[in-house]
Amino acid sequence: QVQLVESGGGLVQAGGSLRLSCAASVDTFSSYDMGWFRQASGKEREFVASITWSGGSTYYADSVKGRITISRDNAKNTVYLQMDSLKPEDTAVYYCGLNSRGRYAYWGQGTQVTVSS
Repeated sequence: QVQLVESGGGLVQAGGSLRLSCAASVDTFSSYDMGWFRQASGKEREFVASITWSGGSTYYADSVKGRITISRDNAKNTVYLQMDSLKPEDTAVYYCGLNSRGRYAYWGQGTQVTVSS
């Protein structure tokens, strides 16, 4: 059974930073691509960033490029999202997802990020 647990969200002023973590309880974590998504109030869930199983390739939404960095530590079964220069429009619930066979089949419960202006 796959479990994903996000942490690290909170309230931060515009221009500040947060680091989100997602701890995975899954065999062979290092075999899976991972991603971060977010959902703002009243909006659909949207892609933020993803990372391949080895960490060799990363992908970002245009809206976060240059401000957000995804990384992983396969020894710790954890994927991270370093968020810098945060903007009020980054306010959302952030979810990590595990990509199994080309689709994000497993999700965490989410962590709230609120950026005040």
